[in-house]
Amino acid sequence: MASLQESLNKRNLTLIVSLPANDAVLAGAALKEGADGLKVHYNVGHRASGNHFGQLDEYEAVFRNIRGQFDGPFGVVPSGSIEGAKREDIERLAPMGFDFYSIYGHHLPSFMLQDLGLERTFAINESSDLALLPSASHFGFTALEASVIPGSEYGTPLSFADVLKYRYLVERARMPVLVPSQRKLVPDDIRALSDAGIKAVMLGAIVVGKTEDTLRKAVADIRDAIDRLT
Repeated sequence: MASLQESLNKRNLTLIVSLPANDAVLAGAALKEGADGLKVHYNVGHRASGNHFGQLDEYEAVFRNIRGQFDGPFGVVPSGSIEGAKREDIERLAPMGFDFYSIYGHHLPSFMLQDLGLERTFAINESSDLALLPSASHFGFTALEASVIPGSEYGTPLSFADVLKYRYLVERARMPVLVPSQRKLVPDDIRALSDAGIKAVMLGAIVVGKTEDTLRKAVADIRDAIDRLT
């Protein structure tokens, strides 16, 4: 299987789809249209999609189904709070086929810094102290998720001001930077993100919508834009 680290090293820009629902059909559609990796959720309310994801036990069968469909990076958001990140659940993730976890730094308990068989990524938000960023590489993270757009601005167009902020993070993070689609990313945005040094784009509900048809079109369009970079 290709790990997240391998994908980030091998590709100019990795395309990850953050599924709007834990659904094997949507996963298959994303993969067919060119996703390099997938991300799912449990035990979290998702602000962009309006979805609430239940406990791990509810999704184990579908997660294993999705894992069986491809051998690329497969990640999971395991909690929307520090109290909700339970060791007994996190220890089940690698055996279930997950490659990496993705969680806000302020939701990440200290035990998740241990070797749990998973690559580690963490997210920052618009109020995170960016002066602390260079210190994060000491803890062996694979990537930083730049979730820095305020919730009130979700779904609006990408601006040069955003690209500048992403470039600032790239220059200071000492690790690959992933950009989630908090803005309404379009194919024309891809070259600017790549030129800023971004290593992965993570398409979520704001871009892919909630149906198979909208997801297919969005993923195919962004895939084409990425392929045209090289």
